[in-house]
Amino acid sequence: MHVPDGFINTPVSAAAGVAAAAAVAVSLRGARRELDERTAPLAGLVAAFIFAVQMLNFPVAAGTSGHLLGGALAAILVGPYTGVLCVAVVLLMQGILFADGGLTALGVNVLNMAVVTVVVAYAVFRGLLRLLPAGRRSVTVAAFTGALLSVPAAAATFTALYAIGGTTDVPIGKVVTAMVGVHVLIGIGEAAITAATVGAVIAVRPDLVHGARRLTVPLKLRVGGELVDAPAPAATPAPAAARSTRTLWLSGLVTALVLAGFVSFYASASPDGLEKVAADKGIDTKVEEHAAAGSPLADYSVKDVTDARLSGGLAGVIGVGSTVAVGTGVFWVVRRRRAQDLTAASTAAPSAG
Repeated sequence: MHVPDGFINTPVSAAAGVAAAAAVAVSLRGARRELDERTAPLAGLVAAFIFAVQMLNFPVAAGTSGHLLGGALAAILVGPYTGVLCVAVVLLMQGILFADGGLTALGVNVLNMAVVTVVVAYAVFRGLLRLLPAGRRSVTVAAFTGALLSVPAAAATFTALYAIGGTTDVPIGKVVTAMVGVHVLIGIGEAAITAATVGAVIAVRPDLVHGARRLTVPLKLRVGGELVDAPAPAATPAPAAARSTRTLWLSGLVTALVLAGFVSFYASASPDGLEKVAADKGIDTKVEEHAAAGSPLADYSVKDVTDARLSGGLAGVIGVGSTVAVGTGVFWVVRRRRAQDLTAASTAAPSAG
């Protein structure tokens, strides 16, 4: 659902950019509460994983494909504020390096694919967890449902923006029907990928899944006919905990590299939902050439590498590497700011008394 330049006029694109920038600013502040020394590196990995999986277009209808948006997955794994930042980093890297998603439309894309998907998915996810019994299955069901609903919500948001600032005269009723209809189908794929990934991480490290924290409940023992809290288990030594987190990080990075560098060659070549609707309804008649169309990595291929498989694979590997580097850098800075805030607060506390 990467909106190119020329679909939405300049005033609406600028307004969306302001709204997206405000959301990113709020998320930068909120992410300080979500990130710690273990989850900050994993947030960069989540961004790289989303980049990789977005290269895997899957067929959803005749001549139409879809791909992961990633907002639901990021929000559940690392938290909603950090999730917005993860997807925003992915969109920035795609726009600058790969000419995917217009640069003047970056605000529109961040608003649709990062903010709306995270807000809708996480609200549905948390709401369902309050209704469902505590357990891993409930987390997976809630993740599936939140992801499913987040995709048509993003499609509806694009339609609303197009109704206000579309550059072509197309009946909005036809656009909303086509956009929401095809993205409901894409949402099923999004939901399956999100639920499978969340379930896989919960199976090995539930303590690192932001949305699964309610699974950690005190162990109860019956003593003298009454239930009492069991003694807390001995803490895992820091080096062992670091090795465990490092193993998960390396496994995730290797998976992302394999998906982007090898599996992506077998992805569907059909246009995605937005591209298909735009072509069928005439939305794309005023599309503009991407400012980075001459990039050595444009269209997810490496310039001057003639072998299509090798070219696409190298581009995918470069994209994963760049995204994990930039994402990890961003989240390290956010984490450092949180540490500084905590230090300042602890230092000021005695004097306040």
